[in-house]
Amino acid sequence: MRRRPVLPSHHDDMEKGGGKPASSRLCFLATLCAMFWVLIFYFHFAVVSNEPDASAAQAGEVRIARARLQLPEPDGAARRDLPLAPPARASEPPPPVARSKEEVVEEEKPAAGARQEEAPTKVAASYPFERALKTAENKSDPCGGRYIYVHELPPRFNEDMLRDCEKLSVWTNMCRFMSNDGLGPPLSDEEGVFSSTGWYGTNQFSVDVIFGNRMKQYECLTKDSSIAAAVFVPFYAGFDIARYLWGYNISTRDAASLDLVDWLMNKPEWNVMGGRDHFLVAGRITWDFRRLTEEESDWGSKLLFLPAAKNMSMLVVESSPWNSNDFGIPYPTYFHPAKDADVFLWQDRMRSLERPWLFSFAGAPRPGDPMSIRGQLIDQCRSSSVCKLLECDLGESKCHSPSTIMKMFQSSLFCLQPQGDSYTRRSAFDSMLAGCIPVFFHPGSAYVQYTWHLPKNYTRYSVFIPEADIRTRNASIEERLKSIHPDVVKNMREEVINLIPRVIYADPRSKLETLKDAFDVSIEAIIKKVTKLRRDIIAGREDKDFIEENSWKYSLLEDGQRTVGPHEWDPFFSKPKEKGGDPSSSSAEAAKNSWKIEQRGQN
Repeated sequence: MRRRPVLPSHHDDMEKGGGKPASSRLCFLATLCAMFWVLIFYFHFAVVSNEPDASAAQAGEVRIARARLQLPEPDGAARRDLPLAPPARASEPPPPVARSKEEVVEEEKPAAGARQEEAPTKVAASYPFERALKTAENKSDPCGGRYIYVHELPPRFNEDMLRDCEKLSVWTNMCRFMSNDGLGPPLSDEEGVFSSTGWYGTNQFSVDVIFGNRMKQYECLTKDSSIAAAVFVPFYAGFDIARYLWGYNISTRDAASLDLVDWLMNKPEWNVMGGRDHFLVAGRITWDFRRLTEEESDWGSKLLFLPAAKNMSMLVVESSPWNSNDFGIPYPTYFHPAKDADVFLWQDRMRSLERPWLFSFAGAPRPGDPMSIRGQLIDQCRSSSVCKLLECDLGESKCHSPSTIMKMFQSSLFCLQPQGDSYTRRSAFDSMLAGCIPVFFHPGSAYVQYTWHLPKNYTRYSVFIPEADIRTRNASIEERLKSIHPDVVKNMREEVINLIPRVIYADPRSKLETLKDAFDVSIEAIIKKVTKLRRDIIAGREDKDFIEENSWKYSLLEDGQRTVGPHEWDPFFSKPKEKGGDPSSSSAEAAKNSWKIEQRGQN
């Protein structure tokens, strides 16, 4: 018997393999596998490896962005949009173990932090005033956060007016008042009431040039507007309108204002904040710049009603209680010290004076104004043995003599300061300069006007007697003032004397060293206003509930307060509205009447 072979015969292999040898099938499969891996390796080395940085950067950006925003990693179809990682090679470490989203975010924190450091740069690009804000962070720079950029206006807006100074007023030759950088001629001391230096015959409407010349001495001027905390516009607005208030049509009265606005709006500095960082000064009351209509008979110019001017801040000697684009600064007095010692000596002198009169009044009645209380004040002063009266309505009265006025104020404990032709009068600052405690009868005469320069708590330095109490003859001024305790009077007088530096303008040709004068106080306030506005813009804070007609209330708010409500002084500022008229119409009429006083040469 023949034994069967151990290995299958070729015939058997052909049957099991479908007619093909097994070795051929294995070779075919091996070839396909080899070609597949060759293609894979070719794809990796020839395509993916050519741009490793770009691929890594793209993947990194996606991971960083998602880590920063704390978005979930993509899944499903979203993952297929990301670059594919090459297959691992035998020489490479094993692929990383899958991690949670929290671990990915933690790993990417350094990169995310680097991106966040770039964020302020993007904010600065959005807000061109960001660089100016950052100057305040440089503690080694004494001017950080205090730089002022001054526009170089064509001379027709300022210097040309001074060259034609004889035309600045219909009634007065202003040329003599332009001497000594706007201080006027030096005063002689016939009454022995002035100190040895610093006293000048200053016109009450000369703040334009005094402030402008003080600005030239400001220690933090800059030619780089990008670091400026505010932008000054040296337009002599008060001198401009004073030339044309009588006998000129509205086109002439508005010409320089319209020209100025056009000039400013074409400057790159204007585009930074649309003019909201700009300010200018006018040494007249606000009503000279608030013409209500286009009627030729209406008063003043429309400077403060121009859309562009509404963005700017205008410093005037009397502001509007119902508008937010003007701010009150003191009238100029006769005293302009050149150094701190001059102020200290004057303050000591005012402390040591004997004051024989309980109260005094310098002024004229207003018989044509039925609402004026001046007649009653004069009557009460005449009938009192402790009141000194200086009447100003009889020809060449002594009211025109600075030394006579100052002598009376220096001899009085209290000085009556009713409304002038408008809310305010220069006399209030002359009396405070003399150390005399002012007595006001309307909050518009000081309390809502000079909030930058005077304490908001008016009881610290003044007495308030409502006009209505005088008008109805329910108040005796003498009895009211006598009822104040002597210690309280002493403290009030000391407060007034301490306020003297803040309400006077130093000599423009010099600068006080440690004291802040009215100019310094005003500049600080403007910078604070603009800086707060810029920070509010960046923070997205917008006071949507602001009511402009209540501007006088907002000026009385303490820092941090933003809302206003009913106020005890509402009746003083709402009566014109109740009569159906514009609240500024009566004040504009008062401004027109004030020129009658100028015509008579009175201050």
